[in-house]
Amino acid sequence: MNLPLLKISSLVRAAVGRTALVAALVAALAWSLLLPGAHAQPAEPRAALRVASAFDPQSMDPQAIALLYHSRVVFQIYESLVGRDERFKAEPALALSWQMVAPTVWRFKLRPGVSFHDGTPFTADDAVFSLERALAAPSQRAFQLKGISAIRKVDVLVIDIQLEAPDAVLPEKLQFVAMMSKAWCDKHGVQRAQDFNAKQETFAVRNANGTGPMQLQRYEPDVRTLLKRHAAWWGWADKRHGNVEQASFVTIKSDATRLAALASGEVDLVLDPPYQDIPRLKADARLALQQMPDVGQQYLAFDQAREELQDSDVKGRNPFKDLRVRKAIYHAINVPLIIDKVLRGQAQATGAFLSPLVDGSPAELDKRLPYDPARARLLLGEAGYPNGFAIALDCVNVAWRENVCQAVAAMLTQVGVRTTLRSSTSNQFFPKLSQGTGSFIEYGWTATPDAWSSLNALLRTYDKAGLGTFNAGRYSNPKLDVLIDAIRTEPDLTRRRAMVATVLRMAADDLPLVPLYRRTLSWAMAKKVQAVQWPNDVMELRFVRVN
Repeated sequence: MNLPLLKISSLVRAAVGRTALVAALVAALAWSLLLPGAHAQPAEPRAALRVASAFDPQSMDPQAIALLYHSRVVFQIYESLVGRDERFKAEPALALSWQMVAPTVWRFKLRPGVSFHDGTPFTADDAVFSLERALAAPSQRAFQLKGISAIRKVDVLVIDIQLEAPDAVLPEKLQFVAMMSKAWCDKHGVQRAQDFNAKQETFAVRNANGTGPMQLQRYEPDVRTLLKRHAAWWGWADKRHGNVEQASFVTIKSDATRLAALASGEVDLVLDPPYQDIPRLKADARLALQQMPDVGQQYLAFDQAREELQDSDVKGRNPFKDLRVRKAIYHAINVPLIIDKVLRGQAQATGAFLSPLVDGSPAELDKRLPYDPARARLLLGEAGYPNGFAIALDCVNVAWRENVCQAVAAMLTQVGVRTTLRSSTSNQFFPKLSQGTGSFIEYGWTATPDAWSSLNALLRTYDKAGLGTFNAGRYSNPKLDVLIDAIRTEPDLTRRRAMVATVLRMAADDLPLVPLYRRTLSWAMAKKVQAVQWPNDVMELRFVRVN
């Protein structure tokens, strides 16, 4: 029997908890105290930008992590061979052009006249070194490059990428694969990427030497990252590009404090404003609010590798290996209610594993299975768990993520899956995700327009060679593996899209993950700031203008 909606709604409100309410009150108080002339700030350079977010980038090594909050900062400093323009379309970056010169060979002509921040020139030697570094363990970017067998220098500004099999969309996969200085890495002993999961400390963690529009001045973990304009950057003559001279990315975990800093003028832009404050931000004449749908989304992942769950009261069995249990979890969660009450309408419920914005993802898969707690209890009983079981749900300790996880835990507990929320800091949570050590974990994934990288990262059977890097539950389906591998090498776009749709339909049937929702991305900023918003929630400083 379904619980009354009113009762479930009250459970969700309780799950949001006192912390969110206090945060909202503090933010409102900070806003109300803002008077003309109050909170006067020291004069800043005209083109200085101060950006606040709840997340720290964790490391300056561009190949150590493949996380949104890392890419947001580090790829202001480093560049890839292929970038994206203001409309999120692929465009030349450090590669001026590329072409398939043989069925399994792509040739890239590198941009001339590019220098690293230390003044040394960017050449083919650096490109070869950087791609080999990204491919080698413990780099978390290797999953993007699967199928590359060799990288060869052809000329001082030309490289060939040799593939195991044809790959018609290889250039699409090269964004966020940073080009690094071979000489700088040799000098400082960072020829390999930082082992982020092992909490390794290297010179590249707090220092950087890229070719990008901004260069690193100082990185203070969990406090701020200070950047300054790289005057010799090759792209500044392009009229699309902005005028930022200095930038700071400030880590402020408290929602209320981030908004208070924006209200007082201490920061110019907040990348993740609290959902409950969106209407007020929209109405404030002093601010601008930019919004767009996210190309990424949130999931729940299950441990499907271990024979016995490590965070459960079930002994000798792993309930999550049973499809009926995974379906029960799905039916037990009222995602539209969570969006309404917790996310304040700033999201879209989804049953798809990838956004319809991703090439080949069928729009009809976006519809969720119905919320049906009675069906959830029935499925648990059929699977041999009539009294349910206990489990811990891992979540990162950022307010909106915690609030959603609290609501999910309350709903699951109502059907008998007695769920305890376990929140942890970013530097504890993300290694648990990439190492596959959580029993039940909530996480997000930001897709690229090409589906293969996401399918390989999330659904492919894990191995250390760059397959299934973010397959958090270590799910394995040999039939899916064959199809995912075939997508990588399929040159015909129509057949490729059909294969992507097949994989996504198979995933919808087998539920390796439970898809939840896609956010509405919101940036709140002072009126003096003009920025280009991408659907992956990354703001490139090269496009920002401060008036």
